[in-house]
Amino acid sequence: MAVFTPVTLDDIAPWMAQFPLGKALAIKGIASGIENSNFFITTESGEFVLTIFENLSFEQLPFYLKLMRRLADHGVLVPAPIANAQGELVVALHGKPASIVTKLEGASQMSPAPVHCAEVGAMLARMHLAAKDFEIRQPNLRGLEWWHATTPKVLPFLSEANQHLLRAEIHHQDAFASTELYRALPNGPVHADLFRNNVMFDGERLTGFFDFYFAGCDTWIFDVAVTVNDWCIDLDSGELDLARVNAMLDAYHAVRPFTEGEAVAWRTMLRAAAFRFWLSRLYDYHQPRDAEMLTPHDPGHFERILRLRETREAPPLPQNLQKN
Repeated sequence: MAVFTPVTLDDIAPWMAQFPLGKALAIKGIASGIENSNFFITTESGEFVLTIFENLSFEQLPFYLKLMRRLADHGVLVPAPIANAQGELVVALHGKPASIVTKLEGASQMSPAPVHCAEVGAMLARMHLAAKDFEIRQPNLRGLEWWHATTPKVLPFLSEANQHLLRAEIHHQDAFASTELYRALPNGPVHADLFRNNVMFDGERLTGFFDFYFAGCDTWIFDVAVTVNDWCIDLDSGELDLARVNAMLDAYHAVRPFTEGEAVAWRTMLRAAAFRFWLSRLYDYHQPRDAEMLTPHDPGHFERILRLRETREAPPLPQNLQKN
């Protein structure tokens, strides 16, 4: 993520003494994303990832870190949080909450083939099932409530056409969220940000999901839509690649079959997933924060995707659907 809070090796050395990882030998900032300050740290025990949280509070963070531990304990490939000598997963650094997790092996697959999409789909379904009874409930903090709070902050910067698009889409999503069908959709903890750069591969073998700090409780089909809208598209146009879409959906369905309600909701959820990231990128672009290594994303990318999802039929979900 972007580095908002600088940390040096001298800073980290005494702080690391509370963790069972030995001395810190090197630290390097990670320059991607725009939410937290992330660093690779090398210690006498190996390589880890340090995150300083710029927006999330000490009270909110147990949801994310305990969720990751729950998933790891159930065979889902995720970074494992490291507790300090007092058993704490969140510890203050420079006055802000911070945590250390294990570093995944492999690299992000930025040009995925259907085989990679199938691996992601299957692991996403296993993640949803593993977390379905997770004891902590926290809403998706970038859901409808955030959309309504953020829309007035970006509208003045938009063209008349984009103002109309934004207002019309949030009205559509509000209407759908008020239906019994929506309320009956299978739900639970979701990653909510499972883009290509948040998954690691070693060749065709998936080695892990990471960056769970947008996770929250939402419909599982929304999580699938977020993932499809990144992994299964032509990046230049936003058009869906049917071979990749079908590979991901078939692999997910083989682990957790889709329901009839999810089939009805599918196109609207693809629109919701595009809208969520269009709105957040508009906000980050027009209301930037200072950072040492800030890389805001182009809002136009998800505007194009949203317009396509509004006007094109969605590829169908796999058949033999379960009832809600």
